[in-house]
Amino acid sequence: MAIYDGKESLVPPQGRFAIVVSRYHRDITGRLLDGARQTLVQGGVPEENVDTAWVPGAWEIPLVADSLARSGNYVAILTLGAVIRGETSHDQHINRQVSQTLGEIAIESGVPVLFGVLTCDTPEQAIHRSGGNQGNKGTECAEAALEMVALMLKIA
Repeated sequence: MAIYDGKESLVPPQGRFAIVVSRYHRDITGRLLDGARQTLVQGGVPEENVDTAWVPGAWEIPLVADSLARSGNYVAILTLGAVIRGETSHDQHINRQVSQTLGEIAIESGVPVLFGVLTCDTPEQAIHRSGGNQGNKGTECAEAALEMVALMLKIA
């Protein structure tokens, strides 16, 4: 028997959601944020139950996400950013550490931490994934957050 199969209709979630978003590449991350906020509200989350924390760049996302998860005030933490490859391997080091740490935060805190950090080769790819022809990963992140909150409630 399945605990939750993803096909059930979601009840509007109770509790607060936090979004940690990078200011670096703000033209991209702002679009991710718009998609995430709109999706949460459409999913039944009151606008006043969605808090946004802007950080300088993707590297700073895990520290703030960890603080928010440990606060006990949030049912899910969405993380949004854009790391675009440059002339060096700097992007690979950021991507690896940010993704690994966010996963650890979720496991240690028991709070869903959703990964909406774009890891693109070009600015064009980031544009396409932030509301262009590849959809909006902020929207997808929020959809996953709503589903995870519902699943975690069923498990509890």
